[in-house]
Amino acid sequence: MTVQVLIKTNTYFDSVSLMSLSTKANQIEGVEQAIIAMGTEMNKEVIRNVGLMTPEVEAAKTSDLMIIVKSESATALEEVEELLTKKKAPSKGASEITYATIKSAAENIPDANLAVIAVNGMYAAREARKALENDLHVMMFSDNVSVEDEIKLKTLAHEKGLLMMGPDCGTAIIGNVALCFANSVRKGNIGIVGASGTGSQEISVRIHEFGGGITQLIGTGGRDLSEAVGGIMMLDGIKALEADEATKVIVLVSKPPAPSVEEKVLAQIKECTKPVVVWFIGGDEEKVTKAGGHFAKMSKEAALKAVLLAGADESKLNKRPLNIPLVEEVRAKLKPEQKYIRGLFSGGTLCDEAMHIAMEKFDNVYSNIQRDPDYRLKDVKVSQEHTFIDFGDDDFTQGKPHPMIDPSTRMERFMKEAKDPSVGVIVMDFVLGFGAHEDPVGAMLPAIIEAKQLAESEGRHLEIIGYVLGTELDKQNLDDQVNKLLAAGATHASSSQNAGLLAREFVVKGE
Repeated sequence: MTVQVLIKTNTYFDSVSLMSLSTKANQIEGVEQAIIAMGTEMNKEVIRNVGLMTPEVEAAKTSDLMIIVKSESATALEEVEELLTKKKAPSKGASEITYATIKSAAENIPDANLAVIAVNGMYAAREARKALENDLHVMMFSDNVSVEDEIKLKTLAHEKGLLMMGPDCGTAIIGNVALCFANSVRKGNIGIVGASGTGSQEISVRIHEFGGGITQLIGTGGRDLSEAVGGIMMLDGIKALEADEATKVIVLVSKPPAPSVEEKVLAQIKECTKPVVVWFIGGDEEKVTKAGGHFAKMSKEAALKAVLLAGADESKLNKRPLNIPLVEEVRAKLKPEQKYIRGLFSGGTLCDEAMHIAMEKFDNVYSNIQRDPDYRLKDVKVSQEHTFIDFGDDDFTQGKPHPMIDPSTRMERFMKEAKDPSVGVIVMDFVLGFGAHEDPVGAMLPAIIEAKQLAESEGRHLEIIGYVLGTELDKQNLDDQVNKLLAAGATHASSSQNAGLLAREFVVKGE
């Protein structure tokens, strides 16, 4: 194996493009590892950690594109470089005009009202400020932006009456247009403000399934409800949806806010003239109810309450209750030593929901995203008892694409967990929609089949639960994804909520 390096000076690619390119590069035959990244110190640190540092990489500047390939093929670097030069043919009637700056774009496209920022974190705040100063709403996909810059940007946006979604905002639907990671859902009368990308996706998809639709899905970024930021975007998001005539019901999605921020949000709910459904994972029902909100303990419950408040006929809704006969059937198949659940998730909030569902009955639930330090994994590579892993966390994405794009890291862990005789259930999510892998179930299918066959050869049953987050409108074809799971002998869960409940109930004994 040799390490081949190419530094392209003053060549910029946004983070979304680089994630996609890295995924494709690692799929080239003969490539053991490929990293395509900008020459930032953070990216260099990742390269050092994986043993691929060279003098050329060390000398790269933040404006340079680094391509590092470890391969047995002498032409691997050339094949990776070709990925950068391939361009899709423009669609019929598509404009080929590009603009070098936000200012020139704003001046030449007077109808534009929103900018998506997906540049290196070092420059993201500067570009977002330019957009706001040109009276554009902002969705900032970029991360690695300081809290101080986030506060300044959100304060400026608040003063100008604009949305400042992010940093690290991965999901939004604005004007019925899905941005970054989002699903195709029908237009309706329910608005969402979410500090969680996959959590917001899950709510929008369940609303769609129940026959409802979305007016706007406003992302806030994961730090918005922290003590430092103070919930600026969520509070402004609530006000924006309250003022929107098309929105009849508002849904809030987040992990529990900082206590002082929660007080602000609840006070805003109390003043709101529209019904507000609150799904804060692990949240306090009494506080929400006292503020006049509609508390939801789980995701499907939140979506159901929203569509009913929006005018749906409950008698006509397919609520898909838990399959109790299946629970009893699987319990009977598992051996006494198969006591544990292993949750392997690409969506952080989906992982968090399944973990909290398990925590209601078990006191030995560990994770890389546990808030209780006593139950945070000491080593993210080693599972303990009931373990739930968010593969989208920084532990796993440093220098690698997000698992919604590249499933390879999760696949390796899946095979390791499948060989553990103490594991009874493995539960996974498969996220469809814009920006996601073109065939997420198909990518995992060989591993699922191999794991089932291995368990059978050892005389044990391994229960694999797959939840597909998507709608029939998503490009990946929801029915096709579900059918692939079923054909491989996996159990399909109809929602994130049901996936967590099934996983937990399968391993509960004597009930």
